[in-house]
Formats: sequence, structure tokens, C-alpha cells
Amino acid sequence: MTETRRDFLKFVVAGSVAAGCPVNLSLLNAETGPTPQLDGDHFAICHEVRDGQPFDKPAVSSRHDVVIVGGGVSGLSAAYFLRGRDFLLLEKEPHWGGNAYLQEYQGQAYATGSAFDEKDTASEQLAREIGLVELPINFPDPTIVAGKWVPDTWRGGLDQLPYSDSVRESFKKFRTEFKALDPDKNAQQLDSLPLSNYLKGYAPELKKWWDAYGLSNWGANSADASALVAVEDLQYMSADEDVRRTLPGGNGALSRQLATTLEPKYGQQMIGDATIVSLDSQKAEVHITYVQAGQLRTVAAKYVIMATPKFITARLISGLPDAQHEAMMSFRYCPYPVINMIFDKPIYNRAYDTWCPGNSFTDFIVADWVLQKQPGYAQKNNILTFYTPISELHRDRLLTVDGCQRIAEKVLQDFQKLAPEFSAAEPIEVHMYRRGHPMFLPTPGLFTKVIPVANQPFGRVAFANTDSVGPVSEIGGAVEAARHAVEWTEKQMAAPARSTGKAAAGARK
Repeated sequence: MTETRRDFLKFVVAGSVAAGCPVNLSLLNAETGPTPQLDGDHFAICHEVRDGQPFDKPAVSSRHDVVIVGGGVSGLSAAYFLRGRDFLLLEKEPHWGGNAYLQEYQGQAYATGSAFDEKDTASEQLAREIGLVELPINFPDPTIVAGKWVPDTWRGGLDQLPYSDSVRESFKKFRTEFKALDPDKNAQQLDSLPLSNYLKGYAPELKKWWDAYGLSNWGANSADASALVAVEDLQYMSADEDVRRTLPGGNGALSRQLATTLEPKYGQQMIGDATIVSLDSQKAEVHITYVQAGQLRTVAAKYVIMATPKFITARLISGLPDAQHEAMMSFRYCPYPVINMIFDKPIYNRAYDTWCPGNSFTDFIVADWVLQKQPGYAQKNNILTFYTPISELHRDRLLTVDGCQRIAEKVLQDFQKLAPEFSAAEPIEVHMYRRGHPMFLPTPGLFTKVIPVANQPFGRVAFANTDSVGPVSEIGGAVEAARHAVEWTEKQMAAPARSTGKAAAGARK
């Protein structure tokens, strides 16, 4: 059960879009014509859990070695690593993948969230193991600013930025000073302060760039982001090799392949549309209560792997120690719409990921970038994916169709103003995915102080999810966290029988 509020909102408009707007608002009230389709992520039960709504807990209907809660990449990976065990995988959505969820348009795959991986990560290794080959991106990121396309931003591109000499020198000075920092030796110090502290004294244009980059990559602007994550990213952006890899459709292709690999043999052990409402530790097992098809059910497990975000995990598990509960509840999450605009003619194929500071979206990617390099490939439609994180204070804008439409309209308007060649760009369809809490913010101290406390196994419960590893939400961290949780669980099951019931003194009642 990935308990993030991940609503999928799909606007479908046949033909050209009127008045430069992705949705003709008048059509939404017409008796005929396109209407918005709202599917998935029914979060009413989640809100009841959040608000402390009590639920009846029926008798245990089945028992298992391990119950995995959450069918995103972490949960699916845990299930894959537990093949041969009596596991049960429970997922809130009717589909698998969580934030790494692939969609298609006329056979073309595109990402609805998590888009790329990196060379030699746990996820890249897992992809190879299940028959997938991640393709190299092999193109440094450009930036569009003041109407100018600047290639290879953090290498030779700094000299081409349409700024004054002093501003360009400020960018280069920052690059030199940050590349000299050692994120391994100075992790504690760098993680203790926000990036904004390190940007003082530099040109304001630099802060604008990092505010866009940070919001997209880890959900936080420079004031809310640990300096540690910026140091690590700048060093790989300015390195000689582009280590990024991706699959057609982004990381959703990995979650789809994991599900496809598991389902033939373990499909009966994988249950979707199952919203967890509580976990209660007993002397020799854990009881997990969930809602499916309007009915409450309870199952028991020797051990549980929680592959869910910590702010949900903290609300589900009874008896957590105060310090661990507080650590889990201290995570902050970014509201994050992702908008795919589908064009029936080429609009932009110059780079994989292009940064656009100062706009309603942070960057956009070309969905079929790596396929374009494959022999014989011919692009049918040009699908551009716009990353549009918003302020935590504006999360409510995602709750209404009107609010989502306004976000999509603004994204298209800003895109058309980016450069003269985009001015007449009008999509034939717009697919918008609104996610309320998909990405945790790497706030100062989270990586070095909060995660170590939040991620400690509790009784018979281990924790996965990207926020179990950090410092940012990455596909590799999701798989790594799953592997760690499974290794811990296997070790516990192999140990002599012992009591692992209620936690020590100080547990929450």
C-alpha cells in the first residue's frame, strides 16, 4: 500500500486545442464531447486513517511468513527477493508501481513520475536480472533561459548563459567551490545546513536555477534542501561521464516488468485495491488489517515489510517508540503534478532533460529520447513530460479538476513563451498526474539524523521505501531499501525462535 495521494487525472481532447488551452473548459459542461476521466487512488480511507478513525478488526483469515505493505518499486522488489517464501503483497492502488508507473499513448510509453536511473545502482542491476537493459542517456542537460538554449549547462554551457560577465563568473565560482567539497567526509556538516546558506554572496540567478533543479529532483527549493544533496548532484553533473540510464517509459518499465515476472507464479499472493488501516504487534506475529471491496480483512504475518512513506507508516503501526514516531512524522513531502503533452508533430527533440528556471514547470523530458538512438526507430508522436512540483501550501490545488486544469494551462502557456519555435505548439492530448505526497524533502538533518532513527526495525517490522535510505527519492534507493529489509527479515526467520513482540519502554500506546 503506497499511501501517497496519487490521483491520476487524464484530460483527453480530440484534435487541436482551442485558444492555446490544453482543455476547452466549455466542453466539460457539454452533453457531448471530451470529459475529464478520474481514475485510481481513491484516498477517502487514507484520510480516515490520517484522522484517527477507528476500524473494527475482524479475525485473522490467513497467515503468512511475510506481509509486504506497498506495491511500488520497493514492495515489488521485496516480493521478488522473497520468491519461494510465503509472502503476501498488499497495494492500495489497482495497479503496481507507485510513483514509477508507466503509461502508453498509441503504443508509445511515457513516464508519469520517476523517469531515470543511474549506472551500477541496485535498480539497474535488478533490471538486468529480470531481462531489461537500461539505455544510456548520453546527453548533458541544457537550460533554456531568456529565450536562449544553453547546451551542457554545468560544463561549457556556463560561458553561454545570457547573463552579464559577473553573473557567469558567479556560476563558475560556485561550480569550482562546490566541486572541491567532499560529500563523504563532510556529510554531517553539509547535511546540517540548507543549500540557501551556501548560495549567499552568489548571483541571484544561481539561486533561481537551483530552486528549479531542487524542486524537480528532490522536491525542495534551496531554502528547504540540505546542501549535501546539491554537492552530490553538482559533482555528477559536471563529471566527464553522464551516468544516467533510462528505459522506454522511465522507471515504470521496471515496476511493470517486476509485476509481469512475479504474477504467473505468485499472482495469488499479490493483492491490489487493498488499503491498510492498521498493524498490531502480537507476541509471535503481526496482525495487518486492510479494506478491500468495502470489506475489512485481517491477516497475520511472522514479519512485515513496510514499503510505504514514513508519514503513513507512522499512522498505521501501533506501539512505535516516541522517538521513532516523531522521526517518521517529521518527513515533509512535495505535491508533484506531472504533465504529459502529446504533440502530433515534432516540437522538441534536442535533449533528454531541459531545465527552465523561473517557470511554472522546472524542466521537461523527451519521452522517447533513448529510443530515438535505436536503429529503425521512427517517432510517431512527440511526447514531452513536464515536471511541475508545487508548494506544500498549495497542495489543495490538486484536489479539484479546476485547480488541475489551471496548472496545466499555465504550463502550456509558459512552454509556448520559452522560445519562438514553441509559440504555436498545441498538444492533441494532455495527460496530467496529480500526486500529493510522492517525494520526501531532503531537509537539513534528515539524512544524517532523522532517517537512522526512523528506519530502525521495530519488533517484527522492517522498513523499505526510498525514505528508508535517502538522501533523496531515487529508484536505486527503493531497491536498496527493499534488499536491506528482506535481508533483515530472512535473518530473523533463520534465527532461533524468540519473542519479538512489543517494543521497549517508551513505546506509544
